Amino acid sequence: MTALEAYLIKLIKAQGPLSIAAYMAEALGNKTHGYYMKQDPFGQGGDFTTAPEISQMFGEIIGLWLGTNWITMNCPEKIHLIELGPGRGTLMQDAVRAMKAIPGLLDSTQLHLVEMSPALRKIQQKNLQDYPSPQWHDRINDALEQADGQPILLIANEFFDALPVRQFQKRTGGWHERLICLDVSEKLALQLAPAPISEQLIPALYHRAETGAIVEISAIAETILAQIAEYIKIYGGAALIIDYGHDSHGTGDTLQAVKTHSYQDILSQPGDVDLTCHVNFQRLKEIAQLSNLKIFGPIGQGAFLNAMAIKARSDILCAAATEQQKNDIHAALHRLTHDEAMGQIFKVMALCGNDLVDVAGFEA
Repeated sequence: MTALEAYLIKLIKAQGPLSIAAYMAEALGNKTHGYYMKQDPFGQGGDFTTAPEISQMFGEIIGLWLGTNWITMNCPEKIHLIELGPGRGTLMQDAVRAMKAIPGLLDSTQLHLVEMSPALRKIQQKNLQDYPSPQWHDRINDALEQADGQPILLIANEFFDALPVRQFQKRTGGWHERLICLDVSEKLALQLAPAPISEQLIPALYHRAETGAIVEISAIAETILAQIAEYIKIYGGAALIIDYGHDSHGTGDTLQAVKTHSYQDILSQPGDVDLTCHVNFQRLKEIAQLSNLKIFGPIGQGAFLNAMAIKARSDILCAAATEQQKNDIHAALHRLTHDEAMGQIFKVMALCGNDLVDVAGFEA
């Protein structure tokens, strides 16, 4: 039994069952025992590998995207670059390398990293020590306040998938919330709330769903996206969201747990396994539309990276590489862009204000 599991059992005994969202929040973000608060989960030696850890090309393409937007915005003297959930800082390391090729860009950029994990902040501080004066924040609100009415460029790679979601399941008598409770052995278990919720809490498009259907709703994801969209609407800039998920509304249980690159029971080892849900890009798009932003995508990650000429970058790297390095580069390119790997399940969506007519990587 993990320390967090013991804590959750006591909490449920004292306060009653937890929502899936509350369980995810504790499992990932508990200040003492939360998964992201105490360890580095990334890479081959960790629990999962993200795109920036696969190849430097990914972060370099992001850096090119950032620089292209800055130029399209007529090279503002001050711009705030915000990354949500920076991991080890690997993406930003590689992005900065590409940004250095654009005269004046880094001098105009203030970097903000939104990161709650003390363990990951230490790694980011080490990996980004050569970057001029990065600022760390616990919340997106803090970063936007520091931007102080100046345009932003924002990156969120595999950030929204880790935000807590509530789950509701349709029964004959209505919609019931899925909860974490204790079974007769005082072990964590899933159950449905005995009383149905008001159908008004469920988006109207799901009202005719079949009995047994599960709907996932992430209020915090919607709130964060709305904050970003409203800021860009008023002050300008662009945001790039990259995550695995679906580009249309649907039902189903997408909550999953991962440890050492394999799937686990979501209730096993809370605090020691990663928990994620597929991102509903259609819902994020609808939230952004409320602020009248220009929206590009979502499209597959492969289509985006190919449009940003990742193949040309791989050719340049291969020109000075050994045979083994060439094989590694080709393998990374396949993994990042091929439909059978990350190329299609990972989606890319961009939001931009009136200071940007278009953004790179997307068809007009």
